[in-house]
Amino acid sequence: MQQIFPDGPYTAAVNEPEIKAFQSHPRSFEENLYAYPVLSRRAAGLSVGINLSPHKACNMDCVYCQVNRDVKPTVRTVDLDRMEEELTALLLRAAHGEIFSVEPLASAPQTLHRLADVAFSGDGEPTSFRGVFEACRRVVRAKESAGVPETPVRLITNAIGLDRAEVIEALAWLDGHGGEIWAKLDAGTPGYFDRIARTKTPFEKVIGNLRAAAKLRPLTIQTLFLRLAGENPGQAEIEAWIQRLEEILAGGGSLSLVQVYTVARPPAEAFVSAVDRALLDEIARRVIVRTGVNAVVY
Repeated sequence: MQQIFPDGPYTAAVNEPEIKAFQSHPRSFEENLYAYPVLSRRAAGLSVGINLSPHKACNMDCVYCQVNRDVKPTVRTVDLDRMEEELTALLLRAAHGEIFSVEPLASAPQTLHRLADVAFSGDGEPTSFRGVFEACRRVVRAKESAGVPETPVRLITNAIGLDRAEVIEALAWLDGHGGEIWAKLDAGTPGYFDRIARTKTPFEKVIGNLRAAAKLRPLTIQTLFLRLAGENPGQAEIEAWIQRLEEILAGGGSLSLVQVYTVARPPAEAFVSAVDRALLDEIARRVIVRTGVNAVVY
């Protein structure tokens, strides 16, 4: 069992607070409407994002969300032809290294000047998009057109829509084309989930969807730990969260990695703040000891 704590795969070599590109992840780039480049801590390089929610609607209202919904969207629909064109052009610029001459990417260490992935993320939950299967097909075609077919395609998801028939079909197809699921699990109990996610969706639906998806392919679990009004999550909550991971594994699911991190950019709510690194390190250690799954702290 490989133990990755306390540092992530690259954090020992760079000083994150000094990297400007980690401090801002805008979903806009030049004249693009849907494809955008960001420097990702968790992907350890350039992540080319796909925004399937330019209307900024989401089925969660997370307290730590960094989408500014006070600014009304100028685009409310997704033109898949344009999305594919934008993505292909960005991937070509990344493949040739030209994109790394653009600030703030240019000021990042050379070790991060690499195309890490294409990620369905954006201003809302990607699995809510009607047409997600076709979007997946377009992304894979763009990778091939740009000459980077091996680049992973990652779905960053809150797991609410993983039981939609179209999503299940799309992910099954994407499994054969470099697809990965990076799924959020920010709570261990329904009460704490309600405080963090502020959604009408029951917590058990999220857990059920994670269990089902993990039986089909390994999942990466993303968990953001935070202070609410100055208070860390309690030990009982952390223990319940670890038990949820154990339940996924006990039910026949597979987890490839657990990402443990905290607030890095200004959140939606002023009462939200970052936890100390020491707490993240301790949580990661407990995950590894209890589950045998690798855990990385960011």
